[in-house]
Amino acid sequence: MFTHSRKTSSPAVALQILELVYHATVAKVRSSHGNALIGLGIEILQTIIFLVAFYLMFTVLGMTGNAIRGDFLLYLMTGIFLFLTHTKAMGAILSSEGPAAPMMKHAPMNTIISICSAALSSLYLQMLSMAVVMFGIHTLFNPLDIYDPISAWLMFMLAWGSGVAIGMCLLAAKPWAPNFVMILNTVYARLNMIASGQMFVANTLPGFMISWFSWNPLFHAIDQARGYTFINYEPHFTNWQYPLYFTLGFVLLGLMGDFFTQRHVSVSWSAAR
Repeated sequence: MFTHSRKTSSPAVALQILELVYHATVAKVRSSHGNALIGLGIEILQTIIFLVAFYLMFTVLGMTGNAIRGDFLLYLMTGIFLFLTHTKAMGAILSSEGPAAPMMKHAPMNTIISICSAALSSLYLQMLSMAVVMFGIHTLFNPLDIYDPISAWLMFMLAWGSGVAIGMCLLAAKPWAPNFVMILNTVYARLNMIASGQMFVANTLPGFMISWFSWNPLFHAIDQARGYTFINYEPHFTNWQYPLYFTLGFVLLGLMGDFFTQRHVSVSWSAAR
């Protein structure tokens, strides 16, 4: 009776949503640390630690000869960057606000805005850390020469997108079985240390082992990224279409699960977060 309704056009609604996504993304980026530069430095340090650890492991075990002929650091980076991006995107979506979170009581905030902001903040941090690390290696050690940088970057985006898609499905299932979902997320992230193919070249695998890894979209994305990074490597057992269709399918499943969960949302679920 005493409310005032105001009609808004579709472009105005779209701009309002984009503004909300922007501010929520900034809040997500700053949530890791009060100082944005320190937060970015932590992400860069994690990437450097991964690079150094894998470099030492390959060197000590004498596995450098199993890599693709070319820049060994590029070989490591194509695996580590995509693995970290995939895993961090999945974790960011899973830790975003669900339908029972207190923030969802404040219109026009909703779970879609929360998911978008979590995904974009993860992409922002990973792209910045990747750019800083690659720039440092290029200037301090040896120049990096990428055969097809645009296509290699698109594989990076596929790794991020597939991580977002899996995270959306896990987020939709989290209110129903929070402990199981968290265990499943941890198991999948640990399994990807090997199943992603970052430690070996897909073309060197025997035929009977391909099916052990071909289910994983990250395995395809990493192998395809190496094909676009090195001029003398042509992937035979992977393709970029599978992670793309996987991402689209799981995003659809995640949206359906999110809408179903919102219809059955309960305030008591917030205690399980």
